[in-house]
Amino acid sequence: MLILAFVPALLLSFPQPAHAHAHLISTDPAQGAVLPTAPGRVVFTFDEAVRGVPGGVQVFGSKGELVAAEPNVKGAELEVVLSAPLGDGTTVITWRVVSADGHPISGALTFSVGAPTTVVTPPSTGSSAVPEVSWPLTLARTVGYVGLLLATGLVAFAAMFLPAEAYADRARRRITVSARSAAAVAAGAWLTAVPITALYVLGGGAGLLLEGATWSSVPLTEYAVATTVAGGLVLAVALLGHGPAARRRRLAAVAAASIAATAPALVGHTRAASPELLVIGADALHLLAGSIWLGGITGLVLTLPTFSSRGAAAAEVLTRFSTTAAGVLVVLVATGSLLVWRILGSWPTPAGGDYGRLVLAKIAVVLTALAIAAWNRWSLLPRLKQASNTANRQGLSQQVVRATAIEGTVLAAALLLTGVLVDTSPEGDSAPVSAQAESTADTHTTTLGDITVQASLTPLARGPSTLTLRLRSAAGEPAEGVAPPVIRLTSDTATLGAVPLTQVSAGFYTAQVMLPVPGTWRMQVSLRVSQFTNPVAELRFVVNG
Repeated sequence: MLILAFVPALLLSFPQPAHAHAHLISTDPAQGAVLPTAPGRVVFTFDEAVRGVPGGVQVFGSKGELVAAEPNVKGAELEVVLSAPLGDGTTVITWRVVSADGHPISGALTFSVGAPTTVVTPPSTGSSAVPEVSWPLTLARTVGYVGLLLATGLVAFAAMFLPAEAYADRARRRITVSARSAAAVAAGAWLTAVPITALYVLGGGAGLLLEGATWSSVPLTEYAVATTVAGGLVLAVALLGHGPAARRRRLAAVAAASIAATAPALVGHTRAASPELLVIGADALHLLAGSIWLGGITGLVLTLPTFSSRGAAAAEVLTRFSTTAAGVLVVLVATGSLLVWRILGSWPTPAGGDYGRLVLAKIAVVLTALAIAAWNRWSLLPRLKQASNTANRQGLSQQVVRATAIEGTVLAAALLLTGVLVDTSPEGDSAPVSAQAESTADTHTTTLGDITVQASLTPLARGPSTLTLRLRSAAGEPAEGVAPPVIRLTSDTATLGAVPLTQVSAGFYTAQVMLPVPGTWRMQVSLRVSQFTNPVAELRFVVNG
């Protein structure tokens, strides 16, 4: 059975894009800067190309008023040209762009002209006080992919594995009806995902769909893929028909289904990996192989009962399908390995954090399915071929059907675990931990992995402040993580976001920040201490007025 081919792919595919999103690496002026004169433009620089969205940049003056500005995105830079001069005081610029992988990122930049003033909370734009829309997008994508792979796989199963003789007409009708139902669900899900994607990119509610600019926030590639998927599915199931179609018609149906199945490779995380052409090609083959697997398992469950009186026919279909598994094995392993390597940049491990435990659970489920498949392929199938009478053939056919159905159910559980893995970071637990000790009012100490982190803000007063960060090993020597630390500062009334750090020496970082308001400020310290572990600590500083 094809599960024999799918085991390595289940363990290697669906890589988590831990490093796929764009990151802000610098701003001009810098965060918290105090300038003698107002700048004419503000530049944000990211570590990869980004895409702007309508209304993604807003500039608020010292009194909370909206300042006219013209944002322009060129490659990895977001340039905000200020149409009107800024007045003295503190300015806040909120920004939102989209990474190459399609995920939006956002933040805020605070700087002052002349002297800092109290930050006035920007007024609500109406589109920000809405429910999060990521879960509807996840649901639409999940239903869309499952329906797509099921529909295209059933078309391939009917064209490649079912006998052309009249006795297979009943099985062919079952496949055709199921393929059409799956195609309708998939087409609806992919088309519905387009407006949901627009809301996700803009971070707004359904009311934004009435604005023309909202639809332009979705790249043309998304429209093209959704249209190709829907159109390819409609054409494929129309060409399939109920009766034994001519060879050219079957080939045309398989071609249309293949185009629909591979179209999603043009969007998503593969667009952020390199070399882009190689990764997109691997993803397309991966999707195609996955559709043959899913459609094949479902096709066997649907058709084998109709061959209960024809043991030889059932054995023929099973043999054809099992033979194809060898080629699918090569495709799934090769493309799954390549996608993990290029998108994730490293290999997942079953040790450490929730991600590792989920991988172990999925391995156990897949091994269970493997045992069922092995019993089906090397025990039931040979006995079915050698059955000497109708009663024995019918009994063995029923056993094969039950085993295949159980195999599909177990694989469905593996796919559910895979769906959870998609939203689980392989970087280990990242829940905030509290500070372990406090030394002085402006210094806090915590431990991230095996590294002791000492952070300070001096002075603890509204206005300019110096942030220092020292990393030490258990022996008290300067230490470094796998990547530089990341600092974020927030309070109940203001957010500075990620603070650009300057490395002074090994394990010693500093930054100049502007604390615009008094109160309790939360410093989030994130440090990647290993390839798969990225603990986070939250330290609290009380800032005076």
